[in-house]
Amino acid sequence: MIIGLGSDLCNIERIANSLETYGERFLARVFTEAERARAARRPHTVAGTLAKRFAAKEAFSKAVGTGFKQGVFMKDIGVVNAPSGAPTLALTGGAKDRLDAMVPAGHKAVVHLTLTDDHPWAQAFVVIEARPLPPSE
Repeated sequence: MIIGLGSDLCNIERIANSLETYGERFLARVFTEAERARAARRPHTVAGTLAKRFAAKEAFSKAVGTGFKQGVFMKDIGVVNAPSGAPTLALTGGAKDRLDAMVPAGHKAVVHLTLTDDHPWAQAFVVIEARPLPPSE
């Protein structure tokens, strides 16, 4: 069953301006080390790469219904890739706690994430599914 849905649209130029204005301070406050490393490997699309991840963080905060309140912080939400290459989220701290609190007993959370960009826009959608655990034997 779906227990959360969120989307966000982020302006890539806004992220580029934040990088230019705040630099390292902005990067350190918002992005995980893995996200920063991925963006650094894409020197011609750093702002676009980060804008998609920024949108994913916003979409997740909407999907869990808190925004960036109640202990949910941007750095607790990291975009990573599954072995298949598909994007997904690695959650820590308050973001993980909030997700865990939403999941009904006997279920596990599965987070679905899709990202896209077409300059000057980056977009993310998050769907949180509560999937029943298999019966124990």
